[in-house]
Amino acid sequence: MTPNWQPTLGGALVTARPFTSADVDALYAVASDLRIWEQHPEPTRWQREVFQRFVDSGLALAGTTHGGMLVVHDAVSGALIGSSRWYEWNAEAREVAIGYTFLARSHWGGRWNGELKRLMLAHSFQWAERVWFHVGVDNTRSQRALERIGAQFHSRAASPADPAREAVYFTVDRSGFAL
Repeated sequence: MTPNWQPTLGGALVTARPFTSADVDALYAVASDLRIWEQHPEPTRWQREVFQRFVDSGLALAGTTHGGMLVVHDAVSGALIGSSRWYEWNAEAREVAIGYTFLARSHWGGRWNGELKRLMLAHSFQWAERVWFHVGVDNTRSQRALERIGAQFHSRAASPADPAREAVYFTVDRSGFAL
């Protein structure tokens, strides 16, 4: 069975749906906040041209079997608050990565991100046995958030997005996942 990496997901706090080019301006309005990127390996993603590369790489996943990008909305207000994506689906190993996640600072604090990740993990485990998360070495905020959802530290290695940079790798296995 071919994975669907472009689903619509819904919870009490967030909903997520496939990203389209019509979402670019609203997503950039969220991404243009410099503080979102201060611990990120690409701290200039708030700049329009850098953000556009991020968007283009997400759009390139649409219609493929190795991943897909979602936009995230506040389930109560309907406001667009960020995005996330699946990438690097490995059918043979039954592994996929979740990442490139960012949320508006108004939705920091764990509840929204936690629900989003739990929705994405539950969806992933229809096909995957393991989900990977690649986080910048200096991004302690994201590392703590992953620990809060039960992700386990795996290793430190070259970043899949930029082999010249190091990343911290976390995993969640299907056998250890609990909603």
